[in-house]
Amino acid sequence: MPDQNISPAVGQKRKRLPDSSNASKSNRNVKRVKTIEARSILAQASDKALNQNGDLDVAAFVKAREFEIKAVEASMESSKKSLSSRAFQQVPNELRRRTASHNVKKVPKRLRNRAAREMKEDNTPTMTLRHRKPTPRMRLRLETAKKLQKLNARAKKKGDKAKEQEPAGTHPGQSAASIFPVKRLKKNALSKPDEPTAKFRKRQNHKSWLPTHIFHAKRAHMTEPKRPLWRFAIPLSPTEKSYRKTHRAVALRGCVAWDTSYLSTIALEGVEASLLVLLRGLGVDEEALSGKRMSKWRRGTRSWHGWVRERDGQEKWIAEVDFVWCVEAAPSPVIEGSATTSKKRKRKCLLRAHPSAFLQLWTEILKAAKMQRPPVMVEDLRFEIGSLELTGPGSTETLVAALEPFKNNDGASTEDVSAKVWSLLGSVTNPSCLPLNAVLGFNVSDPRIHHPPRTLKPPTSESANDELNHTLADWPPDRTQIPPSIFDRTARLTASRQLPSQKAINRRKGDALPGEYPVPAVTDPQIPTLLMALRSPTTGAQGSWTLLLPWKCVLPVWYHVMHYPLSTGGNPRFGGLQETRQLAFEQGIPWFPGDFPGTQAGWEWELRERERRKAEWEKRPKGKKVAWESLDLGKGRKGEIGMGWACDWEYLFIPASRLVPGTASQATTKDSSTTGEEPSKPAEAEISASKAQETDPPPHPMHHIPIPHSTTLLASSNPSSASKDVTTIHLTLLSRGNPTTCARIYRLPTSDHQLRSQWLVLASAILHPPKETDNTNRPSAPDRKVITSLPRNESHHLRTQQTAISLLHPPEIERDTPIQSSNPSYPCVPDAQDLVGFVTTGNFDLGQGKASAIGCIAITKVAHQQQQRPYEPLKADASGATDSVTTDGENEMMRRSMEGLEKKLGKKTVQRLCIVREAGQSVGRLARWDLV
Repeated sequence: MPDQNISPAVGQKRKRLPDSSNASKSNRNVKRVKTIEARSILAQASDKALNQNGDLDVAAFVKAREFEIKAVEASMESSKKSLSSRAFQQVPNELRRRTASHNVKKVPKRLRNRAAREMKEDNTPTMTLRHRKPTPRMRLRLETAKKLQKLNARAKKKGDKAKEQEPAGTHPGQSAASIFPVKRLKKNALSKPDEPTAKFRKRQNHKSWLPTHIFHAKRAHMTEPKRPLWRFAIPLSPTEKSYRKTHRAVALRGCVAWDTSYLSTIALEGVEASLLVLLRGLGVDEEALSGKRMSKWRRGTRSWHGWVRERDGQEKWIAEVDFVWCVEAAPSPVIEGSATTSKKRKRKCLLRAHPSAFLQLWTEILKAAKMQRPPVMVEDLRFEIGSLELTGPGSTETLVAALEPFKNNDGASTEDVSAKVWSLLGSVTNPSCLPLNAVLGFNVSDPRIHHPPRTLKPPTSESANDELNHTLADWPPDRTQIPPSIFDRTARLTASRQLPSQKAINRRKGDALPGEYPVPAVTDPQIPTLLMALRSPTTGAQGSWTLLLPWKCVLPVWYHVMHYPLSTGGNPRFGGLQETRQLAFEQGIPWFPGDFPGTQAGWEWELRERERRKAEWEKRPKGKKVAWESLDLGKGRKGEIGMGWACDWEYLFIPASRLVPGTASQATTKDSSTTGEEPSKPAEAEISASKAQETDPPPHPMHHIPIPHSTTLLASSNPSSASKDVTTIHLTLLSRGNPTTCARIYRLPTSDHQLRSQWLVLASAILHPPKETDNTNRPSAPDRKVITSLPRNESHHLRTQQTAISLLHPPEIERDTPIQSSNPSYPCVPDAQDLVGFVTTGNFDLGQGKASAIGCIAITKVAHQQQQRPYEPLKADASGATDSVTTDGENEMMRRSMEGLEKKLGKKTVQRLCIVREAGQSVGRLARWDLV
């Protein structure tokens, strides 16, 4: 019988399988035997090392051990290769492809020979693009490429003719501003993005690409083509698993970078007095506008981060913005008889805001600018200024290597103090070490000239560290900084137009000496940049860098950042929108707009997410989706409060009269088994049914209040004035639980005294646990036996048995231990009238090692809890009924009990306690909230 494992015939793609019906079974057996043989280790019996008298023969013993060591090494090598792993499976996880690569050039050089050998043995087809028959789609692409080549040839020919017709005075050293006409930017009008190239024009009909779009499109999950975010194609998250890697890169070592060019930039220009009045109308604090503490911000050496609001009407808060003044240039000598004074000198400033709130903010700024005398000029720089954001211990090192201050032809750097200080910051591991909201502005050279980047060698001498500490303490840019060029539109356009092509850069690299960078040329662009060091409000957290630069200069800097070899190993990671939310959550900071549903931008985000979560819930099969209407909340209450897939703010702010008995919120559903009637339809079902018939989105039902103003409202004596105001909080769970988005937040029960007492007892047991005793061998509660004393006249063997039991199982000491959620006596959640808010972001916090959440609460309901004495006698509600029937004696006992518990916990602690319940679940968890 011929051998079945014969080599493949000519033209055959794979080896032929055996013709036996048990081929699969035999293959598994062969593979199993092969693995066992590879993992078996040969050994020698110990008897061989003994002589005839039973004594140890040292030479034989050493030889036997040598044989065994070699057998172990051989087994390790053979077992490593016995599982038939291919070459493309040996690459790192971030380089691994989902399927086998049929091109040996796709694997590292050290594995290419092995990959080629494996493909040859397995007869894997390795056709290249040159010899492959073009498919219909490939044929269309080839035809399009030929057409583009013809168009490029015509454009190049037209450009050559234009160069021949240049005036005689034009020379290579002439500035780009004099060669290319600067297109005049329309004042007080929205700008449009530049027309994309013909190759990508159809893909940007309804959205705009970021400067690094092609880089991210190959490595990250992007927004859907027909559903862009804020009219941009934004990366959501890297394709590889990156949740823990991102946390380690920011907290331990490494760096994470984002392309934040989608953030909107607005330029203001006018007299300083008019600008201050405009900012005052937008809600900027008076301390920042005229106080001594913010004088450095008004000079332009610091940035400001805060909230702005509408000027007229309800004065709703819009969004958080970053505001930077341009440093005022040194005043020139005033000519005699001139009317120019410092008060009439114009100043410039930049305002950066989230794109979701741009149109609302633009309308308010434009309205306020036209009311000033003299007027303020407003410019839309969304597609002129891009930005990058970096955070992590290696962020400063990466940026110092990428942003090299521009040097003249003689090799001397400019006289800018910011550039000199910047070159000293390479060893800084946390931007929070810098002065608060520090700003540095200087010109840098093209980073492609210094590519590939080299790792910086931080100074280790004591004198260098002393110089760095002295610089951080003194901070010379506060006194001698010059106006940054990024505020000048001509400088921005000049840098963008003077950027050489990659082909020209490669030609200069080829002319340079081996291992050396190209020599700086006269035509090298000066890229204007502005760096802002932002400090996290969380103590000890990593700060971040925000880099502003011209839109077309973002991509060269981005590639240099991504390929920089960090001194701690590896390269910087890139992040998407989910990584931004993750790091904000780990630092306890709310993320705009998702954690601010009280703003117009946050409300639109909530509606968008609500549709997505509802679609995910509806596409699940009936057996795997949550049945909201059958949720048991205890005490006969049935049904979820509001829409389970949403943070139902409309339900929270509906009038109290609509919460009538008989609905799911009041939990008086009748038992259908006894009455024979079906439960009444919940109020939230009626509301959702009415919403489904409407075509317009639901109106915005609330207003956001920032933390300084929300603190004042919570302490005010008239909280009813903030009937529709919400504020953002950070939730810290006191026990177990992992709240996620749409979880319900309750205050402590205000109508059910007994239920409130149960929650207070649970909080006391968690916050003030008893002292631990020696309970190492104590059995669980069901296994414990109650030991009673026996009379003296009892038999001796029974008394001996009781003594043994008491020694093995000591009696349980009564203590105030927390009740577990599985216990039937665990308190149920409060009623719907005690609902105060929802969780907008919740997950397990890797930084704290436990779950936490960010949410929003209604100020009026929380303030009502702080000012109310819940142990007062019950009052009848609008229907004339109370929740229970209690006597005066029971009320007095309950009052004393709750007074003692609240005194033990503390008044402030009780006021900050809340109960968090996951949507679709009936178990509540105690938590403490803090304003953020």
